[in-house]
Amino acid sequence: MVPVTASAQFEAARDSVVQLYGIIMTADSLEGIPAVSVMVKGQNRGTITNNDGVFSIVVLKGDEVEFTHVSYKPKTISIDRNLKGNQYSIVQLMVKDTVYLPATILKPRPTREQFERDFVNSKVPDDDIEIARRNTDVAKRRVLMKTTPADGSEATNLQFRNLANKAVYSGQVPPMNIFNPAAWAEFIQAWKRGDFKNK
Repeated sequence: MVPVTASAQFEAARDSVVQLYGIIMTADSLEGIPAVSVMVKGQNRGTITNNDGVFSIVVLKGDEVEFTHVSYKPKTISIDRNLKGNQYSIVQLMVKDTVYLPATILKPRPTREQFERDFVNSKVPDDDIEIARRNTDVAKRRVLMKTTPADGSEATNLQFRNLANKAVYSGQVPPMNIFNPAAWAEFIQAWKRGDFKNK
């Protein structure tokens, strides 16, 4: 048997839950606004509107819900604490937010000689092909491999490989590279390169 106080608390909690749904529209043309962020203030809960500006979210009575979009002024509504029922629908209008950038004044160089000097000495930023060529350079890749720490996926794969190797040679002695000709060739090449010299 459920105690009366627990049952009353459950009923009160269930009665405070509200299904908020509606549509967000532009104030001037009454068109649905997609990708509007719908967030409950003070909580890490929210949703976004679909392509037609429609949304649905579960809130509590007394919550404040904020609607934000990068090109519209934000709006905030409050859910009435004395709301009857557990559903609440709205049509929220949003006004475009105009952003004014500071003025830019373009001035020519005083003389042609100064323009030619500045034009020749100006640094042209690298394009995507040059950046990709620089990033895929062999020396740069070696430096990155030595300095970049392994992420979780690489560490997990290494652990799985070690477990697989142990499972393959379970109950027997694993092979030793002292009898491996490829390992000897790599050792000789490393010796010639001077990898074992004191630095």
